[in-house]
Amino acid sequence: MEKFGKSQSVTRVEDIRFLTGDGRYVDDITPENALHLYVFRSSVAHARITTLDLTAAREADGVYLVAASEDLHEFGITGGLGSVTVKNRDGSPAAKPKHPILAEDRVLWVGQPIALVVAETPEAAKDAAELIEFDYEELPAQMALAHGDTDLHAEAPGNLAIDYLLGREAETKAAFAEAEHVVRADVVDNRVMVASLEPRGCYAEWADNRIHLSFNGQGVWGPKSELAKLMGLEQDQVRVTTPDVGGGFGMKAKLYPEYVMAAYAARFLDRPVRWMSDRTEAMLSDNGARDLRHEVALALDADHKLTGYHVKTKSNLGAFNSNFGQLIQTYLFGRVLMGVYDCQNALLEVESYYTNTTPTDAYRGAGRPEAIYLLERAMDYAARELGVDGWELRRKNFIKPKDFPYKSVTDELYDVGDFERLLDRASELADRPGFAARQAEAAERGRLRGLGLCYYIESILGDPSEGAKVEFLEDGTVNIYVGTQSNGQGHETVYAKFLSDQSGIPMEDIRVIQGDSDLIAQGGGTGGSRSVTTQSNATLAVVGSMVEKFTGFLSDKMNVDAADVSFDDESFRIKGSNAAPTMQDVAEMAREAGRDDLLVHEERAQLPGRSYPNGAHVAEVEVDPDTGNVEVIAYTVVDDFGNLINPMLAQGQVHGGVAQGLGQALIENVTYDEDGQLLTASFMDYAMPRARSMPFVGFATEPVPSTANPMGMKGCGEAGTVGSMAAVSNAVMDALAQAGVTRGDMPFTPHRVWEMLGEAQPAE
Repeated sequence: MEKFGKSQSVTRVEDIRFLTGDGRYVDDITPENALHLYVFRSSVAHARITTLDLTAAREADGVYLVAASEDLHEFGITGGLGSVTVKNRDGSPAAKPKHPILAEDRVLWVGQPIALVVAETPEAAKDAAELIEFDYEELPAQMALAHGDTDLHAEAPGNLAIDYLLGREAETKAAFAEAEHVVRADVVDNRVMVASLEPRGCYAEWADNRIHLSFNGQGVWGPKSELAKLMGLEQDQVRVTTPDVGGGFGMKAKLYPEYVMAAYAARFLDRPVRWMSDRTEAMLSDNGARDLRHEVALALDADHKLTGYHVKTKSNLGAFNSNFGQLIQTYLFGRVLMGVYDCQNALLEVESYYTNTTPTDAYRGAGRPEAIYLLERAMDYAARELGVDGWELRRKNFIKPKDFPYKSVTDELYDVGDFERLLDRASELADRPGFAARQAEAAERGRLRGLGLCYYIESILGDPSEGAKVEFLEDGTVNIYVGTQSNGQGHETVYAKFLSDQSGIPMEDIRVIQGDSDLIAQGGGTGGSRSVTTQSNATLAVVGSMVEKFTGFLSDKMNVDAADVSFDDESFRIKGSNAAPTMQDVAEMAREAGRDDLLVHEERAQLPGRSYPNGAHVAEVEVDPDTGNVEVIAYTVVDDFGNLINPMLAQGQVHGGVAQGLGQALIENVTYDEDGQLLTASFMDYAMPRARSMPFVGFATEPVPSTANPMGMKGCGEAGTVGSMAAVSNAVMDALAQAGVTRGDMPFTPHRVWEMLGEAQPAE
């Protein structure tokens, strides 16, 4: 890391303002004269609208605007929200029904927006919404992942949105026909909600024939383009900004209906309009995640080498396509279909269905957690069924270091890896050799102790290109404009430190600017663990440009050959001179010389290839058979993130990801009743992990620097979640196996575990 960073743990500079109440979140910075937007939502999951009378609401005190879909249409907003779609196995396009801003003739989930109310105060807006007369003809709720009786969309007969295939069909079927062993299992990946610390919110204002939307998202350029299209505006008539954000996790990446409503109302009324979700509203309206049912099969030869892998998945898209829901449940799932294992015969078949629930989308991993969870659960099932050691089964099937670069069955080009080395380190740090003694001691106390392993790999997603702009200011400080968007990951610290390492500019003199489409022409936002890798690559490019241009300037100014000017990452050196001007010194010289062209430097750079963070997660749990309670006693992570800029921040990202995966594995579960009513619409009903749920997380890195970027980096933002779901689940199953339990699915709640134990034990 000498050339590309010092790999030092630096505390986060932004934490000072976050922890002292000086954060600038969207609800903190709304204009003082902003009106309040309230959304009137459906109380039923599926119904035809027969009456929607807004008269009384429009006459209520303090109300400025009440609108339904036809009012938006009259204003020119007739389109629906965008989404990325895939192709079916026969090459035809998957379904893409219109997702309206406000319900048009039917409602399709509890919480779907029907009308908007804008008033002087939030109380007045809510009171007026209660005066809206809404009547309907209730229709059957379609909740099953199967062909339904009532089509939700004409474009999707039987509610089948996608019929997808990826992999080598003929070869995989042949592998199973010739296999010595075939292991089959049904695996459920339960539905969860994001529950970000800060719910979604926005404000909009219309001025100088332009709309300005500020929202707490994951990037401004996609929403800017989509908002301009929906509102019939030119791109330069739209400005989108994002202030501090309290967690995104994929859920906040898209343009939601409420943001369009706020922009519409602000333009219509020529007044700023604000909207902030409360927690139950968020649970009803935020895109959900996961919700897949798998049939999985492994084919193995007599030596227990994998020869085939076949997955049949049924997944829930919700009522409409979300931003990336189709992509996540198909192509992105398939990216790491075979994980770290050397097998070229694999097949993924997906049927995705529309249901009367919220749309599903990205959640900390975008297809990778789902794929790795399934594969690693299947490997554990295979080990138990075959009577072999699960760790050795994985080791036997690892892609070997000599086989890199390795092209996977789904055409991912893994550049480097040393999976056995990481597995050995994980075994050592988790004290696997001492587990048998700990298990025996637990048994003496009447407890069931289990050890679970997950070896994960993920593929960095999103736009491989990114831009950076560096501006030297008169006071000697420097702005760096970035195209990614922090959601709390510590980007301000990482980016300032990396620029400082490469340029010699003191970190305290660097200000990171993000999330403003007027100041930054293009950017990929945050998501898919792309941010630090792509942004650092762009920073290297702009520093290279600065060095080149400053070298030419110094050459002319000091009347020396350009070859006699060098830069040592801190200052310029001129042959035959004791002068050692810094970047800031040269910028000031350029300012005095009238060379304003040297005060702003901007470059875009594209990564030559993807990088593949990977690692081993080991969970150790104890189960109380009397209550079914599961306690995670110890947790060990050994990651290969390549070269790190700031190990402390990487460790923090892993800790957060482990907590999210542990939550899903043990307690989190979105539940609807048969009529589509959300039963987990508050934290009274939707369980979240707390500090006492978390063990100490042992963290170590075994870097194998990536060859796919000049920094040798690999992303890390989602790695904790990708590995933890299967590690905890496998540990629970290892414990329950002692009582005869052979199959089980997340979440392993006390009640579910207690029932599993009761069903496995013979009646007395």
